Parts: sequence; C-alpha cells; structure tokens
Amino acid sequence: MSTQITLPAPDGGTERLTLREPAAWQRPSAPPASRIAYAAAHVVADPYADNSPGRPAGLDWDATLAVRRDLWSWGLGVAEAMDTAQRGMGLDWTATRELIRRSAAEAASCGGRIVAGVGTDQLTGVPRTLDEVVAAYAEQLAVVQGYGATPVLMASRHLAALATGPEDYLRVYERVLREAGAPVVLHWLGDMFDPALSGYWGSTDLDEATATFAALAHAHADLVDGVKVSLLDAGREVRLRELLPPTVKVYTGDDYHYPELIEGDGKRFSHALLGAFAAIAPAASAALARLDADDRAGFRAILDPTVPLARHLFAPPTPYYKTGIAFLSWFNGRQPGFTMVGGLHGGRGVPHLVEAFRLADAAGLLLDPELAARRMRAYLDVAGVPG
Repeated sequence: MSTQITLPAPDGGTERLTLREPAAWQRPSAPPASRIAYAAAHVVADPYADNSPGRPAGLDWDATLAVRRDLWSWGLGVAEAMDTAQRGMGLDWTATRELIRRSAAEAASCGGRIVAGVGTDQLTGVPRTLDEVVAAYAEQLAVVQGYGATPVLMASRHLAALATGPEDYLRVYERVLREAGAPVVLHWLGDMFDPALSGYWGSTDLDEATATFAALAHAHADLVDGVKVSLLDAGREVRLRELLPPTVKVYTGDDYHYPELIEGDGKRFSHALLGAFAAIAPAASAALARLDADDRAGFRAILDPTVPLARHLFAPPTPYYKTGIAFLSWFNGRQPGFTMVGGLHGGRGVPHLVEAFRLADAAGLLLDPELAARRMRAYLDVAGVPG
C-alpha cells in the first residue's frame, strides 16, 4: 500500500502527498572506472552532547562512520573533514583530527577512497604573519598524511584576511606544497560558500584569480593531483579545465551543474568532489555506472532529476546546505536524530526542509517511504505544524 503524508503547502494550506516507491538502486561491485567521485560526508552529532553554538563538537562516532561506510558501499570516495559548512561552524579542530583518524582507519579496512581537508582553522584570531598560516597548514598536513589520507588544501580564511595580493597566496601555497612532498588536491571555494573568502587568490576579478590559480598548478604540477572548484559557475570551470596542465584533474564542486561537467564536452571532463553526492549517493552511483558503459543518455536520465534537489539544498544562504543533507540522512534512517554540531539543525526553516523532502521523493531517494513519512511527521509535530 502506498505511503501518504500531509505536508504544509506554500500557499499556507496543506497537501496530501503520496510517496513514490524508491528506485531500485543497485550497489556496485566496484567504484566507477571512468570518473573519480567523492562525496563530502557530514558528521552526526551525539544527541546527548551539548552541541549548541560555540561548544566543542560532540559526535556520534558509530553513526558518523556508518554514513561513510554507506558512501563507500555505493562506490563513492569520502571527502572527509573539508566541509566549510561545518568546519568553523561547530566542527572544531580537536574533533576534526579525531574524525580524520577514525575515517582513514575505516577506509583502510574496507579499501575505500578518502581525501581529507587541510586548513588553518586551529588558529584563533587573525595571524600576524604568513609564517603562522604556513605553520598551521603544515600542522594539519602532517595529521592527514600521517593517517594515510590524501590532503586537500582548503581555502584559508586566515590567509584571505592577511594576504595583500596574489604573490602572498603563491608564497604560502608553494611552501605548503614543498612541505607535502606528494600530490595533493587544491581547493578553490567561492564566497557564496564562505563570504570571508572573497578575493581569494589575490583578486575579486575572477579572471585574474583564475590566472594565479592556474599558474600555481603549472609551476607545481608534480605535486598537484587535481583541483576542486566550488564556484557554481560551469562556464568558468570549463575554461579552467583548458588552462590546467593535462596531468592535473578537475574535481567539480559545482552542486548546480554537476551532470554536464562530469559528462564533459567530448574533449575534457570533470571528476567529482561534491556535497550533493552525500545526499544522492544511490543515484550518483547508478549514473556513473551508466557512464562507465558509455551510456551518456542513461547517465543524464538518472542524474538530471537529482539537480532540483541539489539546487534547493545549496540555495542561499549556501553555508547552511549541510542542514538539508543531515535532514535527508535522518529520514532515510542513516542517523538516529536530526541534531547537528554547532546547532546547525536550526540553519534552515520548515518550508525549506519540507521542500527538500518533496524533492527527494520526486528523485526516488526516499529509501524507506514509511520511515521517511513517520520521521517527517515527527519533525512537523515538534515544529508545531498541524497534520
């Protein structure tokens, strides 16, 4: 029998929604071959910990690692501890370090791919010198490499606050790359994700910033596995692909245009390192399997219907996108409750989360419709929305 639920409607009334049966997603026997794909996994808060704003993060380690095992089971890699929607917004460096240790060990035990974020968020206040920024990067780099994960050099708020031009960025990154001594992923995060990163790479002119970014990749191509680009600008990502050395991969972080960027234009394509893939893992896995079979139409037929959900989750204010991803994780049974570090479960309102529920249903991503409806009803009861 079909599952139904009464939801608040945008006009202030209610609507009775009949949930569709979930798609028959099949877990793959191996990761995709034609593209490398990472999902930026969220952390699950311990519901008994004081995860209010400003408090140290208390994690439910069993549930957090279960989320990662689920992603690996879909053939996706895990992008660990690199999410600015939680780092600096509740996920402190002490918890981050332990998260990387545990996730890297879990990855080693199951053969899963893992990259992990290297930043400067252990610093307090604005550093006085670039040397302090380099030292902070080096500290986190040693942790990530020591635990066996591939480092992702994340954009630094501290560097953005201190740098006076592109030369400062180049000096810092060149020193950190030499410290790494092995290939890393560079990350360019747009200010729609973090306003403190405006003017990153030394200019608010994106053409000038792109030139600096590409120059760094060319000068150190032997130490750059790839670049993750999160600018939500498909045309700029396509142009950047043409400017980079042929050995340097592009990992799209564009949660609005990922189907066409991953498919490519017949000459070049992007791999994936996406927050959206944490929400749509079964569909992403199935779509990449079609791409492996050179079935581009099948790839798009599976992935395109997920874009409305991704665009909704990443709508402004974009830094709060993880709220919707944790919400989907909860009503799909991946975590025991809808609680987040830093109190971020309050980062989106009832209308946003109700629409996320509708869009997940439309994309066939409610894996257990009865459980999803029951948990959605519980959320609405707590929010004071009549049924």
